[in-house]
Amino acid sequence: MIVICEIKSAEGKLLGTFTLPDKVFKTGSRGYYANGKMEIDGKRYQAQIQLVEIGSKPEESK
Repeated sequence: MIVICEIKSAEGKLLGTFTLPDKVFKTGSRGYYANGKMEIDGKRYQAQIQLVEIGSKPEESK
């Protein structure tokens, strides 16, 4: 599965869209992750978005 994340201002203006493919993290946990750059009011920002499934870490890693 792929998750799409939209970042909006408080007024509802779309500021950026990120595509988060599934990922197995170094810890063994599963989830989704993306990073990239976006612009807000003429300033550039680096963004990281991470979703980690609670309880997905393998038993031997806990």
